[in-house]
Amino acid sequence: MVKFRSFYLLLLGICIGAELAIGIFMAPVIFYPSQYIGEGVLSHYQSGQLMTQVFLKYNVMLTFISSLIFLFEIVNLKNSESFNYKISAFFLAFIITLLAMAFVFYFTPYILDAQKIGAEATATAEFASMHKASEFVMKAMMLAQAVLFFIRVRKES
Repeated sequence: MVKFRSFYLLLLGICIGAELAIGIFMAPVIFYPSQYIGEGVLSHYQSGQLMTQVFLKYNVMLTFISSLIFLFEIVNLKNSESFNYKISAFFLAFIITLLAMAFVFYFTPYILDAQKIGAEATATAEFASMHKASEFVMKAMMLAQAVLFFIRVRKES
């Protein structure tokens, strides 16, 4: 169980790291290419299409890792840890899984559908609102992942 717990923490750390890298490093470069390679290279719509490809690959990882985390916490409910600790970790994993599934199966398809329509569909107030909500879901999920990571690391010590 200790080896699996280490693998669990590694996967959780990879997921958090990927989310930080996408949000802090990748998105600003993709959405503001003129700062690096000049004007008129990519439209905002084209940048969004590139970013979507990144998220489609990320979604596979997110689905796998969040499912594994949730399964680990279900199995872990039977161990000898304190009830409050087990329930806290379980509900964090549950929240992470719900947010991950909302991101993968609700927000991503909405953005893909809008992109299929064209640039005009991604320039609406409704699209902006959905995009902002997806960013909030991502940040809330990352916060829950970080809390769960530190709870599990602390328990390891």
